[in-house]
Amino acid sequence: MLTVDALETAYGDSQVLFGVSLAVRPGEVATLLGRNGMGKTTTVRSIMGILRPRAGEIRFEGRPIHGLPSYLVAQAGLGLVPEGRQVFPNLTVRENLVATASNRLGNPDPWTVDKVFALFPLLAARHRALAGSLSGGEQQMLAIGRALMTNPRLLILDEATEGLAPLVRVEIWHCIERLKASGQSILLVDKNVRALTRVADRHYILEKGRIVWTGTSAELAASEDIQHRYLGV
Repeated sequence: MLTVDALETAYGDSQVLFGVSLAVRPGEVATLLGRNGMGKTTTVRSIMGILRPRAGEIRFEGRPIHGLPSYLVAQAGLGLVPEGRQVFPNLTVRENLVATASNRLGNPDPWTVDKVFALFPLLAARHRALAGSLSGGEQQMLAIGRALMTNPRLLILDEATEGLAPLVRVEIWHCIERLKASGQSILLVDKNVRALTRVADRHYILEKGRIVWTGTSAELAASEDIQHRYLGV
């Protein structure tokens, strides 16, 4: 579904990514792991067209998307839950969801406001509240719901549970498990290795802008050396 090949991205003269390659198959949950500052968010921004790669190729369902502006990448079927949530603070919960609603690719069972509220009952209870008044966990739920309302073929979550209370993290992981069970393809950035190995199929580890390890959940869970060397756990 998504193929990233030999990706190089820089901020001005400062190069961050050095030949990053990864893939996400249909219906798969893949992760991008690594310590802070290793290039995970830069990779996500490059895929989404927020940053223009210096070299390499990004293909989505066989179509090259590197170099496209971000709105065309989104229209192609990629949905992003960005780091920091970035909800519209002066719109209500319902307005945030309606603002992004679309079904350009003709999903026969599209996401609706009611379906998002069924996934996150807390949002239903606060549907008239301004997004800026929500807790961090509620904002993350809203950010996920807002991305789902675009009916993406691939959902990307950057720092899915960072800074959230433990109970909220559990709710987010349950949500991701339900999305996977429904066949949603997902690329996840997070630091919770135990939760990630429970839900994900494949993992890619970044170190200083390079992929240094890739493998299955079973392989990652069994390799304490890899976890200690690259993830600091």
